[in-house]
Amino acid sequence: MTSSKDLKKQLRLEALKRRDALDALWRVEIALEMAKTARDHLAIEPGQIVSGFWPMRSEVDVRPLMYALREKGARLCLPAILDRTTIVFRELVRGAPLVEMGFGTVGPHQEAEVLDPSVMLVPLAAFDARGHRIGYGAGYYDRAIARLIEKGSPPRLVGIAFDCQEVALVPNEDHDVILTEILTESGLRRFRPQL
Repeated sequence: MTSSKDLKKQLRLEALKRRDALDALWRVEIALEMAKTARDHLAIEPGQIVSGFWPMRSEVDVRPLMYALREKGARLCLPAILDRTTIVFRELVRGAPLVEMGFGTVGPHQEAEVLDPSVMLVPLAAFDARGHRIGYGAGYYDRAIARLIEKGSPPRLVGIAFDCQEVALVPNEDHDVILTEILTESGLRRFRPQL
């Protein structure tokens, strides 16, 4: 019998293979369309702290989306890797230096203010129709979200992906973080809270 961990690994690899096969120019166009969808349908209050992420490999490029949310008044931040288990979110300010964070990504310099996002744009490898996600396997986001919940500040979680990353069913595990919304090229989907 296949374990949940092994099944997630298989689903991750298959979804990433499909994502990698998408045409690079199409991905650019879709990133711009998703920014427009977010601007029109993702409610953000002025001053609200939103974490994005610097795209790596074939991920959705969320930089146009983050720009659209900044235009709505959002305060932006990006993840910064502190060690093998921990990320924090540092403020992204125009003109401030960005530094290598590993994994082919960059983030604000260590002097940037650390913020607690109330909205998180969450990268992922795969997702299902219930809002369950499969990350990249390191657990950075799961732990960061758990810390925010422990502080009494549960963030609104918006997964960012392409439709081809959807799988029939993500195996449930106790530590899983369930998304409240997901944005793909098909639009913004909201998931019902599970009781």
